Amino acid sequence: MNRFRPSSLCRPSRLPVWLLLLTVLIASDGQARTLGNLDFQPCTLAPAFAATAIEAQCASLSVAENRAAPDGRQIDLAIAWLPARGEAEPDPVFMLAGGPGQAARDAFVASARALDEIRKRRHVILVDQRGTGGSHPLVCRDAEGRPAAFDEADPPSEAAMRSFAEQCRDALSEQADLRFYGTGEAIDDLDTVRAALAAERINLIGVSYGTRVAQHYARRYPQHTRTVVLDGVVPNDLVLGAEHARNLEAALDMHFERCRSVPECLDRLGDPREHLDTLLAIEEGPDVEYRDPTSGELRRERFARGHLVGVARMFSYAPNTASTLPLTLSEAAAGRYEPLMAQARLIMGSLGEQIHHGMQLSVMCNEDADELVADPADENTVLGNELIGFSRSQCEVWPRGVRDPAFRQPLTGDTPVLLLSGELDPVTPPRYGDAVAKHLNQARHLVLKGQGHAIFATGCLPRLLAQFLDRPDPNALDAGCLDALRAPPPFVAFYGWEP
Repeated sequence: MNRFRPSSLCRPSRLPVWLLLLTVLIASDGQARTLGNLDFQPCTLAPAFAATAIEAQCASLSVAENRAAPDGRQIDLAIAWLPARGEAEPDPVFMLAGGPGQAARDAFVASARALDEIRKRRHVILVDQRGTGGSHPLVCRDAEGRPAAFDEADPPSEAAMRSFAEQCRDALSEQADLRFYGTGEAIDDLDTVRAALAAERINLIGVSYGTRVAQHYARRYPQHTRTVVLDGVVPNDLVLGAEHARNLEAALDMHFERCRSVPECLDRLGDPREHLDTLLAIEEGPDVEYRDPTSGELRRERFARGHLVGVARMFSYAPNTASTLPLTLSEAAAGRYEPLMAQARLIMGSLGEQIHHGMQLSVMCNEDADELVADPADENTVLGNELIGFSRSQCEVWPRGVRDPAFRQPLTGDTPVLLLSGELDPVTPPRYGDAVAKHLNQARHLVLKGQGHAIFATGCLPRLLAQFLDRPDPNALDAGCLDALRAPPPFVAFYGWEP
């Protein structure tokens, strides 16, 4: 953001009135400000994996790590405030990140467009969930200092994963009681921040795992919840990770069927499912020389199943990347592995920086691990039961807190709730949104054609979200502007799709 020198403000006679007003407004954003009982300072939100940066106001708030022992260890919650651009309504918007393990302040930067319309009339508040970002982060690092738990291209045994979790547990336990970094503690933190901001009621926008946090907050604090938006819905009774394999298979089937329905795709590239199966059956892949997509350096690495699984899984999250899967699989099946390897490198590098693995384990081990069971029907899928085995082995040695006896109960009541799902979502399919909506008295579920996971910035949704907050009646929304949405055609060559 441009900074105006003080001398520029000393010569108002040389500036048009409109430019003078703009100058004052921009300069004021760079000054310390107060909201409620919190003092904020200017800051820049610029995560390492994002291509842009956003100016904001930042503050911290100290809370007890264990609320049952208020005089014990205190941790600081990192908070960012994106001020409303006009006169602000009294009910701010809290955006809740996914993962589990993402930091809200980091996640916001990539999706800031989704809240542009909302910011015309409302403040946006970002609270890094405890254990992430600037809120007492729980980062597990390997022997080389990397934040990822392991290299998915060459995954270790369950015993090695258990050993890694033990090492991380021992290192983090010197500065944190890992029993107190779950969803229950997070929603109490959110309400503490709400009270510090002197906001009687707030609006929640939860994305992916953030939808779990939003539902539990609204259930525990209905009197302080004005509206809820759930994007990529996680039902409270869902065991995280239990259905990842089957959901991915269903999404890939839909993506591949789109290729089969386009003559140019099928004729030029062949059947993508057949290519995927052929590649999955390779026991020992070749050495591949490819160019690192971030550094530009040449790398040489052996192709492994993990490269294929990572690309197939993560590229299916968004329609633009999913449209390249048939081409990437066709190239690899023909012995040209370079595009796939470069894509895998890009994915694994960015994911490791985004997810705080220690916090993720504290959530999953306390809230899901005891119900996580491998399904023999998933054994021959792309993901198989490997992730379930890894999670269970790590959770065997991870400290666990006390889960709320009502944790699996659905959100009910009269709170206005807008639910969003992508038709092709590989991790939180539309049936999850239907399952949550049926328990609510004022709910509407919008399913976007041809879209994937985390869609609240898509098309006209930013405008619809602002309208929903202005008039919290989900059934009053005119969502006809979403009808034209479609997934892009599959790429038939690296220049794109056929006209």
